[in-house]
Amino acid sequence: MKIEKVIENLGLKQVNESIATGQQWITAVGSDTRDIYSPVDGKKIASVVYATESEYNHVIRLAEQAKTMWRDIPGPQRGNFVRKLGNKLRIKKRELGFLVSYETGKSLQEGLGEVQEMIDICDFAVGLSRQLYGLTIQSERPNHRMMEQWHPLGIVGIISAFNFPVAVWCWNAAIAAVCGDVIIWKPSEKAPLSAIACQQIISELLIENELPEGIFNLVIGDHRIGEVIAKDSKIPLISATGSTKMGKRIGQLVGARLGRSLLELGGNNAVIISKHADLQNALRAVVFGSVGTCGQRCTSTRRVILHRDIYDKFVGMLIKAYKQLKIGSSLQEENHVGPLIDKDAVKMFTDAIAEIENQGGRVVYGGTVLEGEGYESGCYVVPAIAEAANHLPIVQEETFAPIVYVMPYDRIEEAVAMQNDVKQGLSSAIFSDSVLETEYFLSNEGSDCGIANINIGTSGAEIGGAFGGEKDTGGGRESGSDAWKNYMRRQTNTINYGTSLPLAQGIKFDI
Repeated sequence: MKIEKVIENLGLKQVNESIATGQQWITAVGSDTRDIYSPVDGKKIASVVYATESEYNHVIRLAEQAKTMWRDIPGPQRGNFVRKLGNKLRIKKRELGFLVSYETGKSLQEGLGEVQEMIDICDFAVGLSRQLYGLTIQSERPNHRMMEQWHPLGIVGIISAFNFPVAVWCWNAAIAAVCGDVIIWKPSEKAPLSAIACQQIISELLIENELPEGIFNLVIGDHRIGEVIAKDSKIPLISATGSTKMGKRIGQLVGARLGRSLLELGGNNAVIISKHADLQNALRAVVFGSVGTCGQRCTSTRRVILHRDIYDKFVGMLIKAYKQLKIGSSLQEENHVGPLIDKDAVKMFTDAIAEIENQGGRVVYGGTVLEGEGYESGCYVVPAIAEAANHLPIVQEETFAPIVYVMPYDRIEEAVAMQNDVKQGLSSAIFSDSVLETEYFLSNEGSDCGIANINIGTSGAEIGGAFGGEKDTGGGRESGSDAWKNYMRRQTNTINYGTSLPLAQGIKFDI
């Protein structure tokens, strides 16, 4: 499959000169452009023009015009539109997955898997569209009924990251859409083409269903347009995925206007491996969790906390497994590890490798940059394994690259304390066949993360469960379970169907 054909099939011919919104292409009048290069081979894919604030104002007007119409469509009908979106994605899965892989460097299997994740969340949202349930509540007053219902927020802003350039948008957009909200999406400036492809797909669907522009909107730009979105009081909710630094800034701007933030930020995820564990299963989970997406997942495994009795054995197994990894073009399915997103990410990787040694740690495998034939983009590295104490500053940080730290423990209580002793709180896991250890891990004294897994790794969440974390991870929840409530406003109603007006708490006020 050639990228030129993929771009043509996805309708991206105008990508050099336009931004997308609703059903139409708006020619960007700004002069601020970004060239998009593939980390796979270093070749330029396209150029995009950043939207100016004037163009953003046009987009927000379209969204405001569309929101009243969209919220008044019954939920199941909104769900039917999302069902059609899922079907469109099924048809375009191969092309879109290829583009995701080529633009970001993640493996083709992961690119296709990301589109499948979009399809899955559409399926989930279709069922949800017939629920969106409230409560009935017992009133303390006779002939009164209390109930709770949910209404659309109106407009939802979505700021997504490069590592999942389309799936995380769909996590938010599919759910928000069935809840009756319209969408404004700012993708990562490092991966705008996959976003434009999604916008093209959904724009065609809007036309086919005779729906107005403005329900789904896209604005291309960097942090400056992101801040414009965050400050806009016409957008009740901003869902932002990215670094903790970015999330703190977005939270500050949204909080200043008393808006809502749904933040999915950094992770510093640990796997505890007990002496009672199945080491082969643990090895498979650690390798995939550490090198999948070249270590650029928020759920990537960063730390492996090993019982001292199996420490040397497992580290040996891990090094042997790393030596078998095939590193190369993410478009070739036999390769396990593709490139980092860009040369800035490579510098972050090499700086971290140097800092490990400076702080007293030791790299026991990998940590180098690959050069020569097949690695012309300069974005390929050898994933690293390092021995380092949990308290080291470099270990306490999230390095968005394939570096995993190994460290020993003696007691389960010590291991859990080490796992929790970081600022981030996204994903965690333990491998153990001891029910005493696994139940402790899930207890109030156990993992403090939003995700806590038993005998599976930190990476690879299913859409049916709420996704998110605590502490510097931001506290947000997306995707399944009752995460839909983030995209709606709660309203409590009390109905008096009697002929008198008793007051609450038995208060007497006779006039």
